[in-house]
Amino acid sequence: MSYIGNEPPDTGAYGVQSFDGGGTTFTLSKPSTTATVLLFIDGVRQTPVDAYSVSGVTLTTTATTPSGTDNVTVQFLGDVVDFGEPSDDSVSTAKIQDDAVTAAKLANSINTEIAANTAKVTNATHTGDVTGATALTIAVDAVDIAMLSATGTASSSTFLRGDNAWASAGGDNTPSFRAQNGSNQTVAHNTWAKVAIDTENWDTDSAYDASTNYRFTVPTGEGGKYIFWYGAYFEGGVPQDKASELALNVNGTTDNMSIMRTSASDLVDARIHGMSFPISLSATDYVEFYVRSHGGSNTTLIANFAVFGGMKMIGV
Repeated sequence: MSYIGNEPPDTGAYGVQSFDGGGTTFTLSKPSTTATVLLFIDGVRQTPVDAYSVSGVTLTTTATTPSGTDNVTVQFLGDVVDFGEPSDDSVSTAKIQDDAVTAAKLANSINTEIAANTAKVTNATHTGDVTGATALTIAVDAVDIAMLSATGTASSSTFLRGDNAWASAGGDNTPSFRAQNGSNQTVAHNTWAKVAIDTENWDTDSAYDASTNYRFTVPTGEGGKYIFWYGAYFEGGVPQDKASELALNVNGTTDNMSIMRTSASDLVDARIHGMSFPISLSATDYVEFYVRSHGGSNTTLIANFAVFGGMKMIGV
């Protein structure tokens, strides 16, 4: 047959392949599918799927083929074409079917991001103690002490400092005490004598001894700066131009800085004077109140007019 131009290609010849019978599995010369292969056994055409199946280059029969030479024949009806991997950016949105991409097709990282974003959207609207969608509001009294991570112990006498610690507010100027003499006391002239301050008005820490030593002792852990006040009423025995003195003894030694000396230019029968004085003390230090009169004869400290007191200072 003559053609005008080039001879058209032979598009109908896909080839035939024969095998010796006696088995169930045969290797084809090229990849195929069940739909592109016809199987003949001893010249009899077999029914696809029921009698055989093809996967790639493997043809499998459901029953063992009869023994024979080239009695198993395969007729190829076409070729399986491998289009290969699509080029980058070659698949458009229009080429993807709606709902074709499922969560199982997505990478784990994408699923994680979706879950995180979903949580953020879900948590954007809050109810309860924290409310709001964009700007969140904490309800009044929603944050209690149990929610705080502060150190120390919260109580009715502590406050929360800037370093996130509970601390006692300020201080209470204790230990503190005040006492007075309950009876007259005779004092020899020109001699230092401890004043028997034997009647307490108050004593916050039981630190003042009003029965034996008449002294204040700094309790354990209460060292610091203290302010003391002391005074007495001298009656008789102090001549004109002679002095009467007050002083504090610390640990048995007169603190010269605490001495107050008073004299009169006129003849007097009674003198009353007092003083306050700060001292830095350590735990177990003790303080006592002493008086002395110069010249003349013995003098008398009038009952309830000799006083001794003190307290711890804070902030110094």
